[in-house]
Amino acid sequence: MDQAPTDLSNVCRPIAEANGLPNAHYTDPAVFEEEGRALLCDGWSGLAAEADVPEIGDAVPLEFLGMPLLLLRDRQNKVRVFQNICRHRGMILVSEPRRIDGAIRCPYHSWCYATDGRLVSTPHVGGPGQNQHDGIDRTLLGLIEVRSHIWMGLVWVNISGTAPAFEDANAALLERWAEFDKPVYHGGANSRFTLDVACNWKLAVENYCESYHLPWVHPGLNSYSRLEDHYHIEEPGLFSGQGTLVYRQIKGDGGQVFPDFDGLSAKWDTAAEYITAFPNVLLGVHRDHAFAIILEPQGTARTREHVHIFYAAPETDEALRARNAVQWKEVFVEDVFVVEGMQRGRHAVSFDGGRFSPAMDGPTHLFHAWVAARLTASRSRARAAE
Repeated sequence: MDQAPTDLSNVCRPIAEANGLPNAHYTDPAVFEEEGRALLCDGWSGLAAEADVPEIGDAVPLEFLGMPLLLLRDRQNKVRVFQNICRHRGMILVSEPRRIDGAIRCPYHSWCYATDGRLVSTPHVGGPGQNQHDGIDRTLLGLIEVRSHIWMGLVWVNISGTAPAFEDANAALLERWAEFDKPVYHGGANSRFTLDVACNWKLAVENYCESYHLPWVHPGLNSYSRLEDHYHIEEPGLFSGQGTLVYRQIKGDGGQVFPDFDGLSAKWDTAAEYITAFPNVLLGVHRDHAFAIILEPQGTARTREHVHIFYAAPETDEALRARNAVQWKEVFVEDVFVVEGMQRGRHAVSFDGGRFSPAMDGPTHLFHAWVAARLTASRSRARAAE
């Protein structure tokens, strides 16, 4: 693929002088492919929730930028991610979510793999009735494992295998939220939902990072957690978002609330924070629950948002969980017309990427600058390799 011809020099300027990313970064398939490599594959991206494979042997086929992956929980209760292909002829191994009771068997020629990825059976590979061959070394032909890490109940992947360790790459975020570094419990079926949105995935990040839009897009939320109650969160090159000094716990009809996370400082009695862990995970933490939105890019103008809600205890009130999920879904749906409207706006040929409010758009500008810096570095490496 030819290098995507976009000029990013204005994006990296100080916020009062900067423009946003050029239109091609929302509409051009070549740029989408370039960003997939430089932004999503080379770093730590969100893939799924650990709760998607709750029991030993559970396996779920997924796609990441068109790459077939397999999320599974192996016999040692470890969550792993593999490329979902047989090492023989590249056949897809698992087509539907299921429980693997024995081995993972390829439906084409019946090569079989253990849940830890080892190739354990190659029937007739040496001829009829001959299940071994000197030219086939099973120890070298296990499933291709994708580097993964579990944090905040999520499965994060580094497709390229070149990123620093997760703990190093995200050290600043882990330190900021060290009080939440403890077990979280997925709320179950009524605490997960998916939104299909007609926009580029980056627009979902840009919108989530800032609180500027609250009075007009989220009037219900803004009625008690006002614009002036919010503050910016900015960690250049790593994450950005917003916090609020006013968080109101949801209550049941009898006044019941969710249990708090243990050991939180007094700050969290009334505060909450909402951060994008670059590139594609939107996170929110509160005294009594957390949520994550994994953005699954599906093309230049299609994004699937996978929403998961977590709690501090394994057993919480089911009706209250359902009410909490409905409340958050209403908030997230309110954003859809905004990001879809911006996506349509990116087809205005004279649009220059827009400008930023120096007072209100800092977190969004920081994300644009991160995108530009990562792409510029990737392009420089590509030129050096020519």
